[in-house]
Amino acid sequence: MISAQAGLASGATTGRAGAFGGFRARWALLLSVAGGLAVFASFPPLDLWPLAVLGPALLVLALTGRSLRGSFGCGLVFGLALFVPLLSWLINVAWYAWAALAGAEAVIFALLCVGQRLLLDLPFWPAAVAAWWVAAEALRDRWPFAFPWGRLAMSQSVAPDVRWVAVGGVPLLSFLVALTGAMLARAALTWLGTRDWRSRGLAGAGVAAVVTAGLVLAGGLLPVDPAGGAPTVPVAAIQGDIPHARNLPQLLNDSEVTQNQAADTVKLAAEVKAGRLPAPDLVIWPEDAVGLDPREYPFVYAEIAGAVGAAGRPILVGEVLSNPRRNVGQLWVPGAGPTTFYVKRQLVPFGEYIPFRGIISSFSSLPSLQPVDFTAGRQAVVFDVGKIRLGDVICYEVGFDDLVRSEVTAGANLLAVQSNDADFEIDGQLGETEQQTAMARIRAIESDRAVVYASTTGESTIIGPDGALIAHSGVWHQAVLDAPVPLVSYRTLADRIGSWPEYVLVLLTVLGLGLAITVRRRASRP
Repeated sequence: MISAQAGLASGATTGRAGAFGGFRARWALLLSVAGGLAVFASFPPLDLWPLAVLGPALLVLALTGRSLRGSFGCGLVFGLALFVPLLSWLINVAWYAWAALAGAEAVIFALLCVGQRLLLDLPFWPAAVAAWWVAAEALRDRWPFAFPWGRLAMSQSVAPDVRWVAVGGVPLLSFLVALTGAMLARAALTWLGTRDWRSRGLAGAGVAAVVTAGLVLAGGLLPVDPAGGAPTVPVAAIQGDIPHARNLPQLLNDSEVTQNQAADTVKLAAEVKAGRLPAPDLVIWPEDAVGLDPREYPFVYAEIAGAVGAAGRPILVGEVLSNPRRNVGQLWVPGAGPTTFYVKRQLVPFGEYIPFRGIISSFSSLPSLQPVDFTAGRQAVVFDVGKIRLGDVICYEVGFDDLVRSEVTAGANLLAVQSNDADFEIDGQLGETEQQTAMARIRAIESDRAVVYASTTGESTIIGPDGALIAHSGVWHQAVLDAPVPLVSYRTLADRIGSWPEYVLVLLTVLGLGLAITVRRRASRP
């Protein structure tokens, strides 16, 4: 039987839920572990999206009645239970990269949980807790190294409530998921405070939780996809695959990777000529399809030019350019060669640049894999290809709201995500590629744009504006995806209002914390 503390002054008022003072420490820690695991399980590869609600609910129960130090402890074990399994694919890069990132994210989460504990003293704490989740995600998206994994909304790619992202973006959906969990916790706290199933207060709290969940799930009925009647064009994505090796240097054999993309493009051209596939208006190669600067290696230039000539169509090529070193998507046009390019703006820490390079070099060879840091781009680029106005983001960038939105704002009617997931899949883990695919599906719904997700090793997908998979590949084999996609120029409410929902919720969280601190100080006076 679970024991509970009783009669603590702070617990008695937390959530206005009666005299329940909180669980004993060991049970609070177990609840925290369960909450973190529930949020992890809501993401791919498990994809048990309803559990995203359970995580915030269990965290509230764990923090109720806790001291600030105890709240840090609960937040730490919740964070470890979430981020250690969620980021397990990082072990393919280095075990200490996995441990360091998961540990750092857990510590940041734990510090922020002290703030959530303070908010629980407010009479309107369910809304405050939901806003807290948005504020916590906003901070982790930007500091210390900008890492957007683990956002509640990103677990909802196949859930009915996902359409809310077209109204207020990812922050609004995170708020609604957390609010549902907080209302569920409020009902549980009400019962724990009274232990009376016939209590009028419990009935009210239960009804409020059910109504909240119903309204959130009703997002699936929102008419946010006016793509019907939009012109369609065929596009293709090339998944050329890479050498199957057990270490990164062999895995990333630059010349073989490029040859694979070119060979698959030639196969596509043959299929089109035979009438088995429609002729695409545009072909998209993945990130790092070309790891050697074509301007410096004539045989690489010839390989790409040959593929472009065989296809007879423009190809967006994922390249690494030198002097300065940049990760780009460059449009190659038949008869013209390389033209406009987009430079990746959000670089991957410890991948495309090495923080603390000197310190890490003293105990690891990881910096030698990236001896020169990449240079980040500064602006959105839209590629004009006939009717297509293509906005491009590269791999990791799909997790950042403002980067994807900026391409739509610049006029894109189709989005591309170029990715190289091979670094994280050596031992067969699919978490990273499936989590990133889920993000791409959410971006499609958020902006009402089709998305072409091209990966070196998979999973490559062509996604409709409603988030449905039009075409998709497996992993670790060569594949060609060719399908018609709608070109939508309509801008959703989420894209029109931009970051304002996030800014407002963060501001309300800060104001709530100020009020909670004031209330606590007044309560502590004799």
